[in-house]
Amino acid sequence: MRPFDGRRVLLGVTGGIAAYKSATLARELTLAGAEVDVVLTRSAKEFVGAVTFEALTGRPVHEQLVAAGHALDHIRLPRQANLIVVAPATADFIARAVAGRADDLLAASLLAAGDVPVLIVPAMNDRMWAHVQVRANVARLREFGYHVIEPDSGPLASREEGSGPGRMPEPAAIRAHIARLLEPASALTGRHIVVSAGPTREALDPVRYLSNHSTGKMGVALAEAAWRRGASVTLVAGPLAVAPPVGPTLVPVESTEEMAAAVRAALSTADALIMAAAPADFRAKGVAAQKLKKGEAAPSIALDFTVDILQTTRDARRPGCVVIGFALETERLEAGARAKLLKKDLDLVVANQVEEGAGFGTDTNRVTILSRDGESEALPLQAKSAVADAILDRVAGLLDGR
Repeated sequence: MRPFDGRRVLLGVTGGIAAYKSATLARELTLAGAEVDVVLTRSAKEFVGAVTFEALTGRPVHEQLVAAGHALDHIRLPRQANLIVVAPATADFIARAVAGRADDLLAASLLAAGDVPVLIVPAMNDRMWAHVQVRANVARLREFGYHVIEPDSGPLASREEGSGPGRMPEPAAIRAHIARLLEPASALTGRHIVVSAGPTREALDPVRYLSNHSTGKMGVALAEAAWRRGASVTLVAGPLAVAPPVGPTLVPVESTEEMAAAVRAALSTADALIMAAAPADFRAKGVAAQKLKKGEAAPSIALDFTVDILQTTRDARRPGCVVIGFALETERLEAGARAKLLKKDLDLVVANQVEEGAGFGTDTNRVTILSRDGESEALPLQAKSAVADAILDRVAGLLDGR
């Protein structure tokens, strides 16, 4: 099943050069299963044509407030939608929305939205975005209950680099916000979930380190899914081989000691900790001040254990905090995972064995979830995003009972 199957999105496009990104957004939502109804303002048609959106969505494009045979589109379209998105939203449109204008189909549709959520995606020159009147209008939109994404910084249509935000976010980021708004409320909504991801690195000398093959894909999938499901997410991450997700607060770390400190700090308000990271187990007893050189004999490096994050942060857990650990094994999978669950006082442990299509660096995983009561559930090989949702279903169940 595609993530937006059965969902209907009303996409409003106003007259900014960023409208070309709206075509990509319409296509991505359609491919993900959504029915996308596009409303173009008069000025939007100066930048992108209706035929483009009709080709990408397979649905007619709406332009006129009163069209032949469709005098009530401003009522019908928002009523049928699960979400209204205005992307890009120009400074002019934002001002008209604040004033409650109904002088075109899109503005009138917002007034008729009722309890349908509305997502506003501003895009304009950075100086316009910084103007006190625009900032006041955006604040008013939020007071009215509209959701507003902050624009990005970067190159602008005027060929200026831009000294501040104003650039429309990329379609993938907008899609993540749409997914969050379309997600039904659950036991995770409003909860604070801390997720750790990726490897850590323990320095040997100024240019070398001890680490492992973790890419952070599983932890990133968990953080992304928890945020989509309405949680406030802190992602404590070592060096990632994948882009961090939209939404969660990223706390980048390098060493295991840094990760332990970041996890401890986040636990003060956490409802759940999902320790999906793969911290390095060993560190050098002494880090060489200069690069180790090749010689006649290989250097001997004395090793010590790194800090055990789950053990040393137990005292920082709030009462009722749900704690999930991961166990990657090369043999005796369930025995090793069960021992970790008991030793570190976990609610669940997610165990997986190194095999083709599972473990580090893959897009899929095959895991077994073990609980305190002795139960174990083996899940099939599936995408890490699906594994993340399966784990979060169990986290939600545990939180719901506390």
